[in-house]
Amino acid sequence: MTEPIRVLVCDDQLLIRTGLVTIIDAQPDLEVVGECGDGRTAVDLAGRLHPDVVVMDVRMPVLDGIAATGLLAGAGVPKPVKVLVVTTFNLDEYVYKALRAGASGFLLKDAPPAQLLHGIRTVASGAALLDPEVTRQVVGRYAARIRPADDTHRDIPVTPRELEVLRLLADGLSNSEIAATLLISPETVKTFVSRILTKLQLRDRVQAVVYAYRHGLVT
Repeated sequence: MTEPIRVLVCDDQLLIRTGLVTIIDAQPDLEVVGECGDGRTAVDLAGRLHPDVVVMDVRMPVLDGIAATGLLAGAGVPKPVKVLVVTTFNLDEYVYKALRAGASGFLLKDAPPAQLLHGIRTVASGAALLDPEVTRQVVGRYAARIRPADDTHRDIPVTPRELEVLRLLADGLSNSEIAATLLISPETVKTFVSRILTKLQLRDRVQAVVYAYRHGLVT
């Protein structure tokens, strides 16, 4: 049998944390290996328990979720941990920073249990989790505020076709949707996405979306 996905839950609100643990532990393919109420403890537990995914709140005492995400999954971390951030709409600045810090995706705290479970499995598989509507509202709005005034995409080292794919990816389209839009195969889209990530030195689709908004490729 396949080993269950090991999950660490970090949220400073006991009621929410207990609910998350209960929902996750009820799944045969998921296992909660630890829980905590602050980012510092999350970092310490992750080092000892080696979870596959950390479900991370943003606002917490001692060390917030953004800083903890950077320590767990940021640039230069030897063995990055996959982090799924849970938050609310009104924390757009924090979500954007968490994604830049290395989070593999985010969900809203009022998301239904099925969406949370899907998110954990998606992130654990190595894919990124981005809701198109939330991405545009959260990443797009905040990235536009902090985008350098003189920022252009003239020097971005991708081909015109790769740039098309990057823009569609940032709009939240799946590989199959990008393929249908550009009249190419999903396999070709996968190749383009892989090349984009390599050329721009990005880890996953989340970072590609942040990059696109940051550099003014989408509005």
